[in-house]
Amino acid sequence: MEGDGVVELAVYGAPGELPELDRGEAVLGGVPVTVSAAEVRDDWAERWKRFHVPVVVGGRLRVRPPWEAATSEPGLIDLVIDPGRAFGTGSHSTTRLALELLLELAQNGARGSLCDLGCGSGVLAIAAARLGFAPVSALDLDPLALQATAANAHDNGVALERIERFDLRGAPAPVAEVVTANLMRPLLLRVARQLDARPRALIASGLLEEEADEVAGAFAPLRERRRLSDGGWSALLLER
Repeated sequence: MEGDGVVELAVYGAPGELPELDRGEAVLGGVPVTVSAAEVRDDWAERWKRFHVPVVVGGRLRVRPPWEAATSEPGLIDLVIDPGRAFGTGSHSTTRLALELLLELAQNGARGSLCDLGCGSGVLAIAAARLGFAPVSALDLDPLALQATAANAHDNGVALERIERFDLRGAPAPVAEVVTANLMRPLLLRVARQLDARPRALIASGLLEEEADEVAGAFAPLRERRRLSDGGWSALLLER
């Protein structure tokens, strides 16, 4: 949870596994902070939901948690995403920027196969399927992410061709006409080195603004067609 000058982290473990933290001063990333600890309140399982709210992307796509009502607004695609224990609700800048670029591709007539690398909760893959991309594959190393993606695909009435466990560090990513990759810089650079062939279009997100040029160059001969930035994060659309 984040507030005005406050960041709250919840850490869970068996009794005796977690260290006791007394209130005190520390330095985090070069910034002086005051640290305190307390037991998590019993309502934690419901309290976190207050920070997961519907997000509208590009005026065409609404991503909401299952406890929020669906929209009946004409022309607005409604996606219901329960993150479970996986990453990705649509609210973080990295996911939202990638969705905006995916919408632009669809609006420009792009269709065909799509592979989402590091699918998390499945929001990019499911949005792609709803926008008409097919077949759509969703890959992740985390089994919990695959469970969340499969459940969310079912809840949104879409069929993904592949929802599979895949180690992007150990093997080249599968090639599709369009690839989406909301990953951190080191893994994006590894994907770029290992790709057997360049896709027609690639959306790379998960980047700090100062990392975007390096990642764009790593996927040459793909050329940067569009760059979006928000809150210190950037997403790239690279095309042939």
